[in-house]
Amino acid sequence: MNGRFRKYRIRGTLTAAAVALAALAASPASPASAEPGDDVSVGTRLAARTHPAVQLTSLTYSGQVVVPTGTIKEGPFNELVQQATAAVLDGKISSDERSIAKYLFQRMAADVDRYLKPTGPERKVKAEVGGLCTGWWVTPDGYMVTGAHCVQMSDRELTEVFAQQALAKLNKQDAKEIIKGLRGIEADAELIQLAQQVYVNFNSGHLQIRGLNKSLSVVQSLPGGGVDKTAKPVPAELVSVGENYPGKDFALLKVNGQQNLPTVPLGDDSDVQTGSTLYISGFPGLVTNTPFFSLESKLEPALTEGPYNAKRTTQEGVPYIQTQAPSYHGNSGGPVFSKDGKVIGMLIAGTVSEGGEASESESFVLPVSIIMEKLNEKNIKPAQSLTTTKYDEALNDFFLRHYKNALPKFREVQALHPNHPYVAKYITDSQQAISSGKDETPQPLWVWIAIGAGGLVVVAGVVVAVLMLRRRKAGPQAAAVQTPSQATAQGWQQTNQAWQQTNAPAQDWQQGNQAWQQQNAQGSQQQPQQPQHVEPGFQPNYPQPGNPQASPAMPQPGYPQPLNPQPLNSQAGYPQPVNPQPVNPQPVNPQAGAQPPSVAALEQEIAELRRRLEQRPPGA
Repeated sequence: MNGRFRKYRIRGTLTAAAVALAALAASPASPASAEPGDDVSVGTRLAARTHPAVQLTSLTYSGQVVVPTGTIKEGPFNELVQQATAAVLDGKISSDERSIAKYLFQRMAADVDRYLKPTGPERKVKAEVGGLCTGWWVTPDGYMVTGAHCVQMSDRELTEVFAQQALAKLNKQDAKEIIKGLRGIEADAELIQLAQQVYVNFNSGHLQIRGLNKSLSVVQSLPGGGVDKTAKPVPAELVSVGENYPGKDFALLKVNGQQNLPTVPLGDDSDVQTGSTLYISGFPGLVTNTPFFSLESKLEPALTEGPYNAKRTTQEGVPYIQTQAPSYHGNSGGPVFSKDGKVIGMLIAGTVSEGGEASESESFVLPVSIIMEKLNEKNIKPAQSLTTTKYDEALNDFFLRHYKNALPKFREVQALHPNHPYVAKYITDSQQAISSGKDETPQPLWVWIAIGAGGLVVVAGVVVAVLMLRRRKAGPQAAAVQTPSQATAQGWQQTNQAWQQTNAPAQDWQQGNQAWQQQNAQGSQQQPQQPQHVEPGFQPNYPQPGNPQASPAMPQPGYPQPLNPQPLNSQAGYPQPVNPQPVNPQPVNPQAGAQPPSVAALEQEIAELRRRLEQRPPGA
């Protein structure tokens, strides 16, 4: 293919990695620094919520690699030597032996079966090869989604990876043998490389695999261990598999004996469109396959993000989403999220140059609609686990710095799923935050209710104390001779006086009110005196002795009622110091609804007073 074009390659790390890679372990993902709610980025929240459900998967093939011994065919090889001699005579190559040897190895590597033939004895090598990908839980009981190319290899791919791993040592040995035949020639690096390529091509072409076994596993943590050195491969069963890219690159795994696993929710294709930000989660092979990172750091998923570029369709009619979110070998099978944290697809492939370099601008995602289609074929219903529900609630509190609320929820998650890879770290971080005084958990509602109730009790105590103090000042003797009418009048008098001090009432009305109270306080002992002066609009109508028409239950119009000031209104010509507008009408207008029982008692007292006055003999 022309170097100006790029060829498509799946993103799985189907390299000649030994199965020991599946037992790699890494440290727990360190929770992102807790910031107040809105200050926590979308990526931080999304990674914290989804990482527990994203797991490293391992595909392993084991078997015996068998290759024959390569023997030079004398006839074709002699013809090649004659061609080399002619090239020297024509000046096409130098006449030194090293240049002639390089010419021979180049021609042999280009067509090994013309110059080499398989003979005995057979050479056998036991080997294990495989690749690492990404998967994610869709049900609490152990169903996992990943890519089809993550769980199967074609015969050509299998031969290539076995040849890369198992034949490396044999290729070097064969190259040394052929170079020994070139007596007197000192082999340099280029000459050794050319000789090895001859046997790489020959041995790969004649390789046989016997006793082939295939296994799938998911790397999980052990109880209480978290994602660290305790992580071990757990066998997985292949339930369903589609076609490798560019087909419907989907596979469904089942890990038995699981419950309360963390899961991720599935969204819809319509959740995202061109321009939307996509987030890819997975395990890049540049980390899991490199010796430069510690074992404790290799099992934490990486999160990348980038825009949704376009929707594409393969020649087979399969839809794919093109995105600029970076992806690498090993990300294959990883979930792709919208900003709302729902899966909108699965990372499958990307483009690489002829040199094998990845192009971050061209990653391809299988839409979630295809994933749902494949799950429905097996009657698998994605479900959110209780573990995930409680974990998300705890994370909300954690990011708000409500550590006291978050801590018991994290502990509940640990009880539901002891193998949870990250909850132990969050528990420790929450405890440390509480101890260092960083907790910002608000007081519960009942505390504020209790505080409010306590305040009311204090206010009530103050009111009672004030009333008791006033009663003591009145003297024990006066209290002993008070009638109900006097007590009622005195209470309203105190109320009116309080209002007068606050609101500067009209002095004339205050004096008139006090005069009436003094007369009322004498009760049945004195006949009320006729007023000497009548203000305009004030029409006194005192009940006369022996007047049967006077009603004992209803005050007559014009009768002074400073204790019940509702009839005293501006239309009747009265000032209204007892019920001024708009200042605090409540304590002095009981008929307006503030104290209905006191109004009724007052009316009864007035009626009793009238009855007694009417029953007094003339001249008394």
